[in-house]
Amino acid sequence: DVAIIEDLIHFDDCFSGFSYEGVPDTRVIVFRGFPVMAMMRLSTADSNGKANLHQGAVGVGLDIGDGHALRAVQFDKPILLHPDTGLNMMTLKVPHWEEVLTLAVSCYEMSGLGYLGTDIVLDRFKGPMLLELNARPGLTIQIANGKGLLPRLRQIESLSHKRRMSVADRVAYAREHFTDHR
Repeated sequence: DVAIIEDLIHFDDCFSGFSYEGVPDTRVIVFRGFPVMAMMRLSTADSNGKANLHQGAVGVGLDIGDGHALRAVQFDKPILLHPDTGLNMMTLKVPHWEEVLTLAVSCYEMSGLGYLGTDIVLDRFKGPMLLELNARPGLTIQIANGKGLLPRLRQIESLSHKRRMSVADRVAYAREHFTDHR
């Protein structure tokens, strides 16, 4: 027999009050090696502690530039406060943001998928850790961000791919071009 043993993830306390009973995670959409859109998924009583937006979790659109909250939705409708904890969703900001984006872009390098969703959690001791990769991530991230993906995908398609960009260069490009300055 073969067994796979995974290390226990010690969830970072920085998200206390932003999620109800469940594990918050950050979904980053990566297209051709560029992080193009991100959101935080936060569990609620309605979602039974799961971070599934279709079951009632809260989706918080995140700025690619620095990881701050742009907009929050539950059941595809804008909200300001977490329905169970009452915490203001607009105060959310993901720490270690550059590391989160670098990890997401590295998944493109590893998988070779042209379009993928990376689900990343924050460990109290190890920082950002990959939870899973999705070959066909849902498009609800657009509702959480209040923006469509298509303009960003087209912008990436229009780049000259004659010169190869490093992971750091692609992260820097996205942080500069897909930011929503406050």
